[in-house]
Amino acid sequence: GASGSGGAGSGAQKRIVAYFAEWGVYGRNYHVTDIPAGMVTHINYAFANISADGQCVLGDSYADVDRFYPGDSWDTGALRGSFHQLQLLKQAHPNLKTLLSVGGWSWSGHFSDAALTDASRTRFAQSCVDLALGNGFDGVDIDWEYPGGGGLEGNGFRPEDKQNFTLLLGALRSALDARGPGHLLSIAAPAGGPKIMNLEIASIHPLLDHINVMTYDYHGGWEHATGFNAALFAASGDPTADRTYNVDGSVKAFLQGGTPAGKLVVGMPFYGRGWSGVTNANDGLFQPSTGLPMGTWEMGVFDWHDIAQNYLPRMTRHVSTDAKVPWLFDAATGLMISYDDPESLGRKADYVNQNDLGGAMFWELSGDDAQHSLLTALHARLR
Repeated sequence: GASGSGGAGSGAQKRIVAYFAEWGVYGRNYHVTDIPAGMVTHINYAFANISADGQCVLGDSYADVDRFYPGDSWDTGALRGSFHQLQLLKQAHPNLKTLLSVGGWSWSGHFSDAALTDASRTRFAQSCVDLALGNGFDGVDIDWEYPGGGGLEGNGFRPEDKQNFTLLLGALRSALDARGPGHLLSIAAPAGGPKIMNLEIASIHPLLDHINVMTYDYHGGWEHATGFNAALFAASGDPTADRTYNVDGSVKAFLQGGTPAGKLVVGMPFYGRGWSGVTNANDGLFQPSTGLPMGTWEMGVFDWHDIAQNYLPRMTRHVSTDAKVPWLFDAATGLMISYDDPESLGRKADYVNQNDLGGAMFWELSGDDAQHSLLTALHARLR
């Protein structure tokens, strides 16, 4: 259960929601068999796509249901891929719950259309529930980025997304309940104030088992100055106008909007964000930059395991006494990386306990190191 109070070490039994990236089986070579399932309560499989006619469809059928793993069957109709591996994982961990996440940053373009009418909502909901439950998942996680806009350029959005999102979740809730009790519905929710205001906060939580707040990406390479990827509290000296642009500010917005604390799951980044050409002042924090460094897999984004192995040893580590998160700076090269480590995620887990919140979510499993240092820090305090 999500209830129960007390600080770290009180035996709190919080949710630990892990995102598994569908594409991780390729370059990252991260598979379902690598998941330390004993330390998580929910696995969100990211992502299912949305077809042009507004139905849930497989995002990558090879990775999802076709890729061969040892012990798999080549028989016609036999399920393989990550979906089958998740079924086996659930057999080994009977309390583990799996959800099929729909959308995400890249695949949210058809949400507004799918949510538009009663008929389109019913069709969407039915297709998602069929796809998820038909492949052994316990429920659906909706990652619409974002109702009312602000997501990937070119995504359709409308002012009425705000009301339609609630109606869409209602259709999903009904479709899940029609298939029997115990099926789960969650969302990945925005953390920024303007996007939160595009949700009917008081109306959606009764439809949801929990809300995973994406309390990260507050600052990043789309900006030409350095800042914290995921500050826990507001940092003094932050030139950003919005003082609520941090984990605590986002959580308070949902609480003040009427969300029960026990349904709020706080997002934790297993990655950091970096800038290059950073001015050598204030240890590189809140300083102008000239560009983005190459990260682990893309520009400006660094997985924790990469930071720990390749950057932490040769950069200077600083910790913000206000924001409660670390950063690295190399004055000689002008590289600055804002990230989370076991210590800062431990503080965020303590925050979850102290505020009777519902648990932690993290993006994503392959970002951790081989010793599961980040997940262990969360599990030690939350479970």
